[in-house]
Formats: sequence, C-alpha cells, structure tokens
Amino acid sequence: MENIVAIDACRYGFVELKYYKPPYGFEDAITFTDSVALFEDLWGGWLNTKLYLLAKGTPLLEKGSV
Repeated sequence: MENIVAIDACRYGFVELKYYKPPYGFEDAITFTDSVALFEDLWGGWLNTKLYLLAKGTPLLEKGSV
C-alpha cells in the first residue's frame, strides 16, 4: 500500500524513504544509525497497517471511535 524503501548507507547507517510521488521523489526520509531502530520502525508501520486493514469497514472505525 505504501512506497517504502530502506537503504544501507554503509558507515552512516540506514535511510528509510517513504511515500514516493513521481516526478518529485520521496516525501519523507528518516535516517537511522541502528539497524534495530530501523527494524522496529518498519515493524510498527507494518503492524499498524495490518490492524487498520482488519478494522476497516467495522462500525467502530467508521464512527471514528478507534
């Protein structure tokens, strides 16, 4: 659903690029010096997306209660 790319920037750490919009490129870039922090950020985004997709179309989500 989202355009997310994680790049190894060698000795500088890692870069997470989000939301690709042609012809301008990525709207958001986040740098990480720790691979565990990058993993946790990616994992959290994946989990939130999955939970949203499970709740999509339910009465509580449609009313804005969640």
